[in-house]
Amino acid sequence: MKILVTGTEGYLGSLLPPLLLERGHEVIGVDTGYYKVGWLYNGTDFTAKTLNKDIRNISAEDLEGVDAIVHMAELSNDPAGQLSPTITYDINHKGSVRLAELAKKAGVRRFVYMSSCSVYGVATDGDVTEESAVNPQTAYAECKTLVERDVKPLADDDFSPTFMRNATAFGASPRMRFDIVLNNLAGLAWTTKEIKMISDGTPWRPLVHALDICKAIACTLEAPRDIIHNQVFNVGDTSNNYRVKEIAEIVGGVFPGCQVSFGEQGSDNRSYRVSFEKINTLLPGFKCDWNAQRGAEQLYKVFSQIDMTTETFQSRGFTRLKQLEYLIRTQQIDTDFFWVKQ
Repeated sequence: MKILVTGTEGYLGSLLPPLLLERGHEVIGVDTGYYKVGWLYNGTDFTAKTLNKDIRNISAEDLEGVDAIVHMAELSNDPAGQLSPTITYDINHKGSVRLAELAKKAGVRRFVYMSSCSVYGVATDGDVTEESAVNPQTAYAECKTLVERDVKPLADDDFSPTFMRNATAFGASPRMRFDIVLNNLAGLAWTTKEIKMISDGTPWRPLVHALDICKAIACTLEAPRDIIHNQVFNVGDTSNNYRVKEIAEIVGGVFPGCQVSFGEQGSDNRSYRVSFEKINTLLPGFKCDWNAQRGAEQLYKVFSQIDMTTETFQSRGFTRLKQLEYLIRTQQIDTDFFWVKQ
């Protein structure tokens, strides 16, 4: 299968192509290159040939001969989305829908879209499922719901979209991110030997390792069409729902000498537990291999091997908002987030 992966120079995008190549697929990539500066360690055996291009500029010619698209190239978290909500909608909503429409016209048969469990926002009535009402709290999460809404009607006998609502990712990647909860706490534990939370840590968050997300994508691409056609899957494992304070305590227990403390109830009202029964029951070959404990141990090992410094942890290359603000401040990208020709 010839697979186009968007976002191949990102946190997940650097891990997925090697897995797909190992499974015998042909992989090509597209990435605009915002985060090229962020490379933490040499951790991949293969890289995909990547076209340096904004997804808003992808053409029909770029999709020639492609059997499937895995689309993950969007502004990739809540703070980055709030930096410019208008551009977030332009890229994450309109750009993603345009890509799906272009894919259908080009004869691409499968379209795997990276959505997010953040679409649930605030949920207090037990574990949410794919049938639960969405309640997005940010521009980033709202765009995910809009893409799902607008791409689903494109499905037909020749075009099969699948929507992967990932839990919050964690774990090591060469294109590391320290702006997601477990990775951030691990970085603090390593560099300061202290996790000092300003909130009480009671909100619920589902977690999923980056490699388990990649595994879910591969299983989706290889699954019989009737299983994945126009389906939504929560990606993770129900046992990996944690309160934020539990994540902090797990990380603190792995990193020697780390002190963990908590504050008062925070201003972030997002809290949701998620059921992952559907994907674990219906998707052939999928089962999570990682939990928070194992992920924290992996990060401790990586940090030890590379002798990670505070400067590296705080580097703009590993935090999406910092890097975008830098590119805007230095006028390397314009107000529409397109690269400025030098």
